[in-house]
Amino acid sequence: MRRLSHVCVFVLLVGSLAGVAPAAATPATQAEDCSFPVTMTDATGAEVTIEERPERVTTTNPSAAQTMWEVGGRAQVVGLTQYASYLDGAESRTNVSASFGVNVERVVGTNPDLVIAPNASAGDVAPLRQAGLTVYHLPAATTIEDIRAKTATIGRLTGNCEGASEANAWMDANVDAVRQVTADAEDRPTALYPLGGGYVAAGNTFVTSLIELAGAENVAARNHAQYPQLSDEIILQLDPDVLFVTENTANIATTEPYASTTAGETNSTVAVQVRNINQPAPRSVVSFAHNATAQLYPDRYDADSYVPRSAVTPAVTQTSEPTPADHTPSTDQPTTDASGPGFTAVGALLAVLALVSTLSRRRP
Repeated sequence: MRRLSHVCVFVLLVGSLAGVAPAAATPATQAEDCSFPVTMTDATGAEVTIEERPERVTTTNPSAAQTMWEVGGRAQVVGLTQYASYLDGAESRTNVSASFGVNVERVVGTNPDLVIAPNASAGDVAPLRQAGLTVYHLPAATTIEDIRAKTATIGRLTGNCEGASEANAWMDANVDAVRQVTADAEDRPTALYPLGGGYVAAGNTFVTSLIELAGAENVAARNHAQYPQLSDEIILQLDPDVLFVTENTANIATTEPYASTTAGETNSTVAVQVRNINQPAPRSVVSFAHNATAQLYPDRYDADSYVPRSAVTPAVTQTSEPTPADHTPSTDQPTTDASGPGFTAVGALLAVLALVSTLSRRRP
């Protein structure tokens, strides 16, 4: 009975994640206007007013922290979650993570002027507001265009409009470069991103946008949306040509039902870092796009297609260029400090999967 209750909790959590639609938040429309005070409507429908440029910003999700680094706002960040530990200087910020989501007391302890809470942090918004904090809740990002809007919004909220524009220009330049690699490619491979336990990434997700950008088709998106749990029979019917795997699912192609698909039988996998496929932010888009495309189309891809940020915009202070491993056209290697899921909806799903697995192994 106890194991059944764990599964029920898991199903409810997955249902809540899948039901979170990209609510209409008001993005920054004029990067040139970066004055304060500013009032913007967030994904909860609340009007959030910031009187002056926030000096202390806490992020409840690694995608928001990554974006702050890329727009030039890293010096403003005083709190972040454990899955943002790969960012330069993250160790000097307060870790506000809890076993699931964030620890409200830790967030309050950072004394933030602003808390940026991406979509997967929806459950944290009300408790943080009840604690008297100013919280801006971002909508779900399921497309590259959503990433662009979210980056602009974070830039506007934190007074980093120019940096946001530059980060978006860099991302867009690399998106265009990667699309040119596969522009006339025929017979694009079908792909699947398994999360474990039969769960996969399907339509209307950031993951599918990335897979399509790299020149493949997410076969699960044909008839499924969000992150459904599929039976072995359906997975075999989908029969992907290739599987996207991370450091957390590196051997999944050798397990059933995936081992009996075309991808499993031909050992066709694309290995990417979990943070890049799970965290909707500019650096993730650029890193994933180049590494995945290089593996899918080795005869077409040229390392010179990578566009460095310096080639698109002037150097920006307080931000960091991706390390060579982030954009080298080779398989991403796992890291020791950032191999967790990253809490997008898929990251939260992975975290709950791990929790349920742990609980199910305990004696009743």
